[in-house]
Parts: sequence; C-alpha cells; structure tokens
Amino acid sequence: MQSVAIVSAGVLAVTMIVTPAFAEESVAPATSGLTATSDMLPPNAKAGECYARLYMPPVYKTEHEQVLKRAASESVSIIPAKFETVEETVLVREAAKRLEIIPATYGWVEEEIMIKPASKRLKQVPATFESVSEQISEKPGYTYWKKGTGPVQKINNSTGEIMCLVEVPPVYRTVTKQVVKTPASVQEIEIPAVYTSERKQVMKTPPTTREINIPAQFKTVKVTKLVEPAKEVRNQIPAEHQTVVKTVMVEDARLEWRSILCETNMTQSNVQMIQTSLKAAGYNPGPIDGVIGKQTQIALNQFQTDNQLPTDDYVNMATVKALRAIN
Repeated sequence: MQSVAIVSAGVLAVTMIVTPAFAEESVAPATSGLTATSDMLPPNAKAGECYARLYMPPVYKTEHEQVLKRAASESVSIIPAKFETVEETVLVREAAKRLEIIPATYGWVEEEIMIKPASKRLKQVPATFESVSEQISEKPGYTYWKKGTGPVQKINNSTGEIMCLVEVPPVYRTVTKQVVKTPASVQEIEIPAVYTSERKQVMKTPPTTREINIPAQFKTVKVTKLVEPAKEVRNQIPAEHQTVVKTVMVEDARLEWRSILCETNMTQSNVQMIQTSLKAAGYNPGPIDGVIGKQTQIALNQFQTDNQLPTDDYVNMATVKALRAIN
C-alpha cells in the first residue's frame, strides 16, 4: 500500500488507500496518523477514491434590478403674456357742468312812503237831552152812586127809586221835563296814515344761475393692450428607472472535500476514457494519449462549466461519472 499527499495553491489533496480503479465498495479506511473522524479527513470516504480539500470561493449571481434613477417631477414653463399696440380713444377730461350767474335787474319806481301810520283816538260824545211833556195824575178817577131822575133812570118799578153809578175821571196835570235822548259815550275816531311820495331804485328780477354743460374731451393715443395673459404650463415628468446589475452572493466561501482522480487512481486507460468522452461530446482534448495535458485540462474545464459541474484543477469524480455516461 502507498499513500501520497499533494498540496498545491491552497488545496490539500489526500490520497486514500487504493483498490482497483473506480471501485465503489466500502473498505476500511487507511490510517496514516489521522483518525476517520478527524476534521482533516473527508467524511463518508469510499475505498479506492482520492479526495482533495478545496477552498470553494463564495458563489455569486448577477441580478438585474430596476432602481429609481430620477423621481417623478414636474416642469413648469411660463408662457409670457402677449401684447399689441392699438389706437384707443381715451378720456382727457370728463364732461362737467358749470353755473353761470345772471345778475339781478333794477328799475326806478315811485313809491309812497308812510310817514305816520294810521291811528285811532277816543272822542267823548256828551249825552243829548230832549224836552218831553208828561201827564201826571193829580187825582185818580173814581165812581159813585147818584140818585137818578126821570123814568129812563127808573130801575125799580116797585120802589120808584133810580140809582146811577157815576164815573168821575182822574185829574191830570201836564209836566214838561228834560230826558236823555242819547246817553254820553266814547267815540273811536280813525286817524288815517300819512304818506309821502318817494322815487327809488328797486330790483325788477332777482339774480339767477344758469347751468352750462361742458362736454367731455377725448384724444386718440397708442396704447399697449394685453391680448393674452401670461400663463403657466406644467408638464409631468415621469419617474425614470434604470436597470442596474448587481452581484449577489449565493453561497459563502467554504472548504469542501471533493472526490478526484489523483496519481493513485488515475491510470492511463482512465485518462484515455476521459479524453475519448470529451472528444465525443464535442470538446478538443488534444491527442488521446492518456496524459492530462494543458489541452485536455482546458477541454475538461469547459465541459465542467457547460454542464454545471464542479470546476477546478482536478478531475473530480462527478466529472468522471458524467464523461463515463457519454460512452
């Protein structure tokens, strides 16, 4: 039995006990100072295979992501106002009114002027008398019985006596006396006013006013007139995105034990089988000479890459199985 250890570029290759090439049955592992449970040995090792402890760099993948390059915004543009020059009649002075005074007119007139106003005076009017005659009774009239004479006066045939009732008239005396005809009184006498004539100037017509209309005054001038006011135009600028490519780590770096062909189990016939399979798969391994040369290694790595197989400087057993399936 023989064991060979090969260390190259950070890769630790451990050669296990060799049985006939590509044997898959289990045998007791060789001991070369390390136990089967040591971390320095590959787990679940199979007899007849060699293993290399490889540094597996982190696995990355490329992702495309839409990111916001520029947020949505708004542009504002100002369209200036439009003007034009036109002729326009403008008011210079507004219509107004003024008052014109018409003076009073005068003339001469004869006028009676009262010197002394009318008045009244009281005048005593004495009583007036008149003479009147008046019958004054001195002796009142009366009647008495007197014996009558003659048959005419006989009133009682039985006695023959005649009695006559004789009336004696009253006796009057005429008396003359003064009586009031009109009583004494007070008489109001009107005293007329006293006037004199005078010539004087008087106002015939009073002063007046007259309203005179003053028309408005205009003139034609050139003015700049607003045709269209300035306005604001807002344009929406959509958000702009861009696709960025970023590399995302899928797996962390690790140390991995990989089953490989090494000097122990790599025979010339095995290498020729690999070269033949590569050629059959369309890869140029160079001469079919049973030697892993540069051309064979290039073809082998290309085959591994195209078939998503572990790619390294070793001929790993996963690659060997894939190539063996070709033949």
